[in-house]
Amino acid sequence: MHFNNIFLVAAINIGFAAAGQVNFYSDKNCQNYIGEAHPGIGQVTGGPAGSFSALWVNGDLWSCTQSCGPYWICGDSGCNNKSTESHAMVASKPRTIFGGLAALLPTVLYFGTLLNGVGLVRADNPIVQTIYTTDPAPIVYNDRVYVVTGHDEDGSTTYNMKDWHLYSTADMANWQDHGSPMSLKTFSWTNANAWAGQIIQRNGKFYFYAPMRRTTGTMAIGVGVADNITGPYRDAIGKPLVDNNEIDPTVFIDDNGQAYLYWGNPGLSYVKLNQDMISYSGGVNQVQLTTAGFGVRTKSSATRATAYEEGPWFYKRGGLYYMIYAANCCSEDIRYSTSTSPTGPWTYRGLIMASAGASFTNHPGVVDYKGNSYFFYHNGALTGGSGYTRSVSVERFVYNADGTIPTLTMTTSGPPQIGTVNPYVQQEAEMIAWESGVETEVCSEGGIDVTSINNGDYIKVKGVSFGTGAKSFSARVASAASGGKIELRLGSTTGTLVGTCTVSGTGGSQTWTTVTCPVSGATGTQDLYFRFTGSGSGSLFNFNWWKFAHNAVVVVWMPAPVTLNASCCITS
Repeated sequence: MHFNNIFLVAAINIGFAAAGQVNFYSDKNCQNYIGEAHPGIGQVTGGPAGSFSALWVNGDLWSCTQSCGPYWICGDSGCNNKSTESHAMVASKPRTIFGGLAALLPTVLYFGTLLNGVGLVRADNPIVQTIYTTDPAPIVYNDRVYVVTGHDEDGSTTYNMKDWHLYSTADMANWQDHGSPMSLKTFSWTNANAWAGQIIQRNGKFYFYAPMRRTTGTMAIGVGVADNITGPYRDAIGKPLVDNNEIDPTVFIDDNGQAYLYWGNPGLSYVKLNQDMISYSGGVNQVQLTTAGFGVRTKSSATRATAYEEGPWFYKRGGLYYMIYAANCCSEDIRYSTSTSPTGPWTYRGLIMASAGASFTNHPGVVDYKGNSYFFYHNGALTGGSGYTRSVSVERFVYNADGTIPTLTMTTSGPPQIGTVNPYVQQEAEMIAWESGVETEVCSEGGIDVTSINNGDYIKVKGVSFGTGAKSFSARVASAASGGKIELRLGSTTGTLVGTCTVSGTGGSQTWTTVTCPVSGATGTQDLYFRFTGSGSGSLFNFNWWKFAHNAVVVVWMPAPVTLNASCCITS
């Protein structure tokens, strides 16, 4: 084998009876200083001058006890480590080894993707199960997809919504809950109807356009502003931006810097926003809704001739502008029109998504992310779902060669997962692919935690890459009751049990502690299930974050070409 400027990553599992081989090429006592040259491996590089690397065994510094020719290795002399052998160096601590010629570097090394192929894992729809979510508005920021949603209250029979919620993902399968960044309480001039909104970034800030009912009884569009996409947002101008019974804003900044705000039901209107994003130039412009531009209505209406109903989503792809909208109430489907100009004239293009999914409304959102195109919408697919208790879902799609959009079908599978989850860095408990029973809340330690955990509830995290294996699991928990247990299962709630963490009472639901438990058998890429158990009724404990620790991996930095024999010893 030949390696040139790469990491050699060798997984080992050694104890009194070794399960693999340990090779560590080094000076005596494993002290390799940056800048030193070594026969066969060249100069040690990759860290600050004067720093040294060492062999670490589960956090303890060890020195090597055997030599292999001019090199010092942790194992036999002669590089002949057999899987049946024990070694004095590790016999007193039969643990797995983690080491390398570039230890103590500031870079965090992640091995799972090096040791395992990335499998294709499907996401789950709807993307949020802890609450009912509506009117999705996606935006790509910092290499993540964020989606703003409305919030239907449990058991609702009206659209008297009170706040907006925000979720994000790096893989289109696991969605992190960021809570509510804005609510009716943000605006002094409103008292009801927190309906479909959208966030956009400009001037180093984030602008959140949303309709709500004024205290005078009419709908108006306000704008919130924040320094961070997750908020909190504040009222940018202290009054509505547009005020004529308006709903469903969509915002877009063109290549030349001109920003547009469209909205409307029953009509479609727009303004040209100024650079400050909280004012506009000229008056309100009414779009002429012609059948050539927006199609013939398929359901009779005394006042509307075209298919356009509400919920516009405006964007540009290449040289073509797209206007996607809910059509043909009720029940609504999704249709679209295109133009070569941001203000029309528009050409009707047809149906994207038919009426389905137990909700008589729908609301589109489209975004490109990591080379793929995604279509967001809502339906009533969750248990208890209806036209007033809706849920956001997403599908991946591919544009036709001429830029048209294919007809899409609502699914419960959703798009393929992109990449995998790294379990060896801290992950938020509220990052969820699917759950049953739990809820989320604001956490005293910052952000969001998982709450309302009862016996038998669970959380699923899709596509977790354990690599060669995890040795332990840690969780940040709090309990005002007697606690419970977190079962770590693979594949399903009844799948392989790889660990169980016991949670004791902490004296309060926001009195946090970290619990750790051993793990065995978690390897490769798996769907991870946190299954919660405990006695009694009511909430067992709260859950803030989690993290696994590696099984041993030996990492050797080889900055010069070398040849390794079958036993991974350097031969040239």
